[in-house]
Amino acid sequence: MKYCQNCILPDTRPNLVIRDDGICNACKSHKTKKIINWQKREEAFGRVVENAKMHSQGYDCLIPVSGGKDSTWQVVKCLEKGLNPLTVTWRAPGRTPLGQRNLDNLVQLGVDHIDYQISPKVEKKFLYEALKRYGSSGIPMHMAMFNIPPRIALRFNIPLIVWGENSGFEYGSKNEELTGFALDSNWFREFGVTHGTTAEDWISDKLSKKELTAYFRPSDMELEEKGIKAIFLGYYFMWDPEETLRVAKENGFQIRKDGPKTGYYNYADVDDDFMSIHHYLKWFKFGFTRLFDNLSLEIRNNRISRKDAIQILTEKGDQTPIEDNNAFCKYVDISESHFFEICEKYRNKDIWFYENNKWKIKDFIIPDWEWQ
Repeated sequence: MKYCQNCILPDTRPNLVIRDDGICNACKSHKTKKIINWQKREEAFGRVVENAKMHSQGYDCLIPVSGGKDSTWQVVKCLEKGLNPLTVTWRAPGRTPLGQRNLDNLVQLGVDHIDYQISPKVEKKFLYEALKRYGSSGIPMHMAMFNIPPRIALRFNIPLIVWGENSGFEYGSKNEELTGFALDSNWFREFGVTHGTTAEDWISDKLSKKELTAYFRPSDMELEEKGIKAIFLGYYFMWDPEETLRVAKENGFQIRKDGPKTGYYNYADVDDDFMSIHHYLKWFKFGFTRLFDNLSLEIRNNRISRKDAIQILTEKGDQTPIEDNNAFCKYVDISESHFFEICEKYRNKDIWFYENNKWKIKDFIIPDWEWQ
């Protein structure tokens, strides 16, 4: 494994590339924020807004929301621009009480809202099949998050879908064409966190096509024929977690009082207990955790040094989400031992080795790491 010499991410992270100078493409993308003319970008967003209003038949835009600080920020920005939004949420099976309060607060800002819940029987089967096939509990979640909103926009003839950050720009992309303002099927294939699969690929004797209805995505042609554009708000306004948090808190968003469950932020992933499972599996497959991502953002935003980040990483460890793991196993009706059997199946032997009854990573970023 090679680690970026500016942040702490390894080259095992999907879509991350570390060049000969030792700096990753995510860090280089972030540096371009300093030379972007954000005033012109905001003016361009103004034209997007006017176009949406011109073609609106009721709702000017659709905003996919979770109730998190980013979606609260998205709603505030769109309301400030005079848009009449419909907000849509895929209801996570592990939704937290805090997540529900923040979602209720978001709606109270003055928007119509659809809380879209998929049958728990279907979700349980899909979660388990995804865990078995790819070692990824996030596939059903991301497939629902990215596919339900455009389907609803199509049904309501809503001309604009307003997403938040472009993860291809923020976390690195091997294809620079996908780091811009638009979310289409090419972006979804690359960054949708579905291992390149679509709902069609999951039809089996366990999951029927009808059961998977919510996970099917409209084609780009269907959206184009209706004049529906899908944009990233992070293209038009500088995306910084601390700034979106500030705006969200000013508008009633609440953070976790007992610190972060996983990662560095006590305001991220507060709405769904099962998000930590998705992040936990990165440790087996790629040798890094949610904390690496968060701390790398802090380094890029000049709030901490790389040395400080490594110290924080040392203190917090791998942050195994024991309670969430147990809750997830109970939800999908499997034993904890079976869950860990599946996790072990996806341990990346190119980076992990077994020594003295412990799994370790060769040339890990922290030489004296306390392996569990």
